[in-house]
Amino acid sequence: MAHVTITRPTTYRAAVIGTGFMGRVHSHAIAVAGGTVAGIAGSTPERARRAAASLRAEAVFDDIGALIDAADVVHVCVPNHLHAPIALAAIAAGKHVVCEKPLATDLDTARAMTEAAAEAGVVATVPFVYRFHPMVREARARVAAGRIGRLTLAHGSYLQDWLLRPDDDNWRVDADKGGALRAFGDIGSHWCDLLEFVSGDRITAVSAQLSTANRRRGGRDVSTEDIVTLQFATAGGMIGSTVVSQVSAGRKNRLLLEISGTEATLAFDQERPETLWIGGREVNGVLMRDPEHLSPDAARLARLPGGHAQGYQDCFNAFVADTGAAITGGAPDGLPVFEDGLRAARIAEAVAASARTRDWAEVPQ
Repeated sequence: MAHVTITRPTTYRAAVIGTGFMGRVHSHAIAVAGGTVAGIAGSTPERARRAAASLRAEAVFDDIGALIDAADVVHVCVPNHLHAPIALAAIAAGKHVVCEKPLATDLDTARAMTEAAAEAGVVATVPFVYRFHPMVREARARVAAGRIGRLTLAHGSYLQDWLLRPDDDNWRVDADKGGALRAFGDIGSHWCDLLEFVSGDRITAVSAQLSTANRRRGGRDVSTEDIVTLQFATAGGMIGSTVVSQVSAGRKNRLLLEISGTEATLAFDQERPETLWIGGREVNGVLMRDPEHLSPDAARLARLPGGHAQGYQDCFNAFVADTGAAITGGAPDGLPVFEDGLRAARIAEAVAASARTRDWAEVPQ
């Protein structure tokens, strides 16, 4: 790669590429962080022009290269198979990058993206935004302080129902656009990232089963999975399991993580993000999000007083704010970067290998 001078901008002028749901979430977070959307590009110029007002865009670009040149930070919010070419073009231009996960549809490409960002010296982040729930940070702080003892067991699930019916369809269903692993790549990666983030431990081996509940969607055959069941072991000696599904009726976005130690158990439910369940041998309790009574890192992310609910968009806002802080030379704790996206790709490859061989697969560390 040719040498490119990297600047540390005092402003956050963003290019948002992709104008769907994620583009709207990103653009809102950029505004909350004090940045501006210098321009947007969509799947078609007409679609981008229709979305311009809702994305707070200063301009609409037909040419992605020109849009990259107009920004300090490029937000990649397009289908998965397009992540790599856009992110690599931005990195080559010396721009910082926020790329939706999964980084790429295969491990080698995710590795190439991570190496390119490191070589260029740009800030490159991935929206594993559930890390930014204050009660997740509280759980992490309690584990790190030894308050739940030696970790022994982790389990949970990530359940949705938006693909429940055969006529529910989306580009993610197609392996050539979303990747060979759909449910795991889309949401199972979030669960595994949260497990490793909260526990400070790493998955070393997996045993996975995949199932496709709806074999046809939109008049075509489907090869990507709707359901994943996963057993795992960790470097620190935990064992556990999780269930991932995009066809579980009534579950809209239910990420549940429970971690047990020799002294206590912690449980976090993303559909009830204002609380952390704390289990003990004698007494159980529910800790409410209140910045007056949380660990420092959790309190930092509790932007509203207790009783004033925070949620998904607030997590995204904090993620973009911390990305901006990293760009200006800061080192925010827990910011998910391309290395974390590469880690997710390594776990996904092991999941696919295990399901294919119907045996345990090691996760490269």
